[in-house]
Amino acid sequence: MRKFNNPFKDLAYLVYRWLSQFFEPIRFVGAFPRYIRFFGDWIRYSNASGAEKIRFIDTYPNLHDRIETTPFDRHYFYQDIWAYKKIYESKTIEHIDVGSSIKTIGLLTAVTHVTFVDIRPLNANLSNYKSVAGSILEMPYEKNSVNSLSCLHVAEHIGLGRYGDPLDPLGTKKACKELQRILAPNGNLYFSLPVGKPRLCFNAHRIHSPTQIIEYFDELHLVELSGIDDDGNFIQNIDTSILENSDYACGLFQFTKK
Repeated sequence: MRKFNNPFKDLAYLVYRWLSQFFEPIRFVGAFPRYIRFFGDWIRYSNASGAEKIRFIDTYPNLHDRIETTPFDRHYFYQDIWAYKKIYESKTIEHIDVGSSIKTIGLLTAVTHVTFVDIRPLNANLSNYKSVAGSILEMPYEKNSVNSLSCLHVAEHIGLGRYGDPLDPLGTKKACKELQRILAPNGNLYFSLPVGKPRLCFNAHRIHSPTQIIEYFDELHLVELSGIDDDGNFIQNIDTSILENSDYACGLFQFTKK
C-alpha cells in the first residue's frame, strides 16, 4: 500500500480502499468504453470469413486485458523467485513452509518434499506434498527441528484477524519467535514481509523496519538481506537504509541458527 506526499491523493486512495470492498471503482468506470469496443469486436468478428456463430448465452466479456505490458505483483514475483532459487540450490530433501504463496509451494514440490502449514489447509493432490493445519504461533514442531523453513509475506498479517486468526498486537513478533524456535542449528529460514517506516494498516498488514525484524530474530544470524524497493526494483544485498526509509518495500531475509 503506497502513501502519497499529497493529502488529496491520500484521501482519494483511502476512499478507493473502502469502496473496493464492494466493487472495483476504476474497473467499473472503465468498463463503459470497453463495452463499446467489445460490441464493435463482436460485429467485426461475426462478419469475418469462417467466423463461428456467437450465441448470447455463451458470451463471456473480458474487458480489461488489452494492456501494453503484463501486470504482476512485484513483491510476490521477485520474492518467490528469490526463495525458490535458494531452496533449490540448498538441495534440501524436506522443506517446511508457513502460509506462503501456493504457486510457490506447487513449484517447490518438483524439487523437494514440501509440508505446507497454515490455518487454512491447502487440500491439493500432489506428490512430494503434505498439508498440515496449524498456526504460525503454535507450530507442530519441536524446538531446533526444522532444517529448511520459509514464510513469505505472511507474518505481517498475524494478529489482525484478516484470515480468521485471533487479534493480537504482538502477532508478528510472536510469529517470528516461533519460527526462530523451530529452526534447527545450521538450518535456513527464508522470510519476507513489507518493510519501511513502521505503521499499521488495519486490517491488511503491518509494515516493519528491517531493524525490527532483525531484532525479532535475535537468536539467528542474518545471512542475506535483499529486497524490492518502492519503485518495484529487486536489489540483491540491498543497503538497509534504502528499506528503512521506504514507504512500502519488501524485505527478503535469509537467516540461519548458529
